[in-house]
Amino acid sequence: SFSVAKSFTSTLVGAAIRDGKIGSLQDPVTAYIPELVGSGYDGVTIEQLLSMTSGVAWNEDYTDPQSDVVKMLSIPVEAGQDPVTAYMKTLKREYAPGTHWEYKTGETNLIGTLVSRATGERLSDYAKRKIVDPAGFAGDLFWMVDSATNNIGGCCLSLRLSDYARMGLFAMDGGKGQVPDGWFAAAGSSQADTGIAGLGYGYQWWVYPGGNYGAQGIFGQAITIFPEQNVVIAAVSNWPVASSRKLTAERLAFFQKLAAGAR
Repeated sequence: SFSVAKSFTSTLVGAAIRDGKIGSLQDPVTAYIPELVGSGYDGVTIEQLLSMTSGVAWNEDYTDPQSDVVKMLSIPVEAGQDPVTAYMKTLKREYAPGTHWEYKTGETNLIGTLVSRATGERLSDYAKRKIVDPAGFAGDLFWMVDSATNNIGGCCLSLRLSDYARMGLFAMDGGKGQVPDGWFAAAGSSQADTGIAGLGYGYQWWVYPGGNYGAQGIFGQAITIFPEQNVVIAAVSNWPVASSRKLTAERLAFFQKLAAGAR
């Protein structure tokens, strides 16, 4: 799935709020991950993590071997340490929280850590109870783990193609009582200006024109939701490059034509 997993992880935040395990989106991240006290994440809220507006500096360049996205899970840590937190607490603040959007896979990994701490469950186990079973998935969910055997919140789950579509239907239907009322309306609405024409960012969902939104992963993975047309389109792909604005725009245009034709 690559980053399609991000939208699953954010949904588990909503589930944890409904279950009373997380107080609110305005809670500080450090209340759940105290190792981040004194780091660039002091004063950052859960909502700012979800919308990727923490203001912490980050390099998401997949072609740069020195980028944060490459190094975050490859640097050894002491036994018993959470590799995500160990790396993320070394990052410096670049902007005031809430003032600047920047795509950061590491922050979704932090969200995964936060949900696991709050619920006392592995992401994969919590997702089975809160997404897989209520949404009626046809198959199992496999979620890759890091060196500490924690599921990687920002990436790397595997499902049947039909179950990626079922995730889209689950979101379009409002979450079948597993998340607070209105959760997906907010999560699928633009919470941050990305600076990219035609693309906003919600709570780990990309926001498209016309009230549409979706999950995206590198090399062309996607779940795209068209609420007005009552259509969900899921795709797994093998693009020749990790990311491409041209290919993303072409895919969205094609999906929009499919959705319009389904009315």
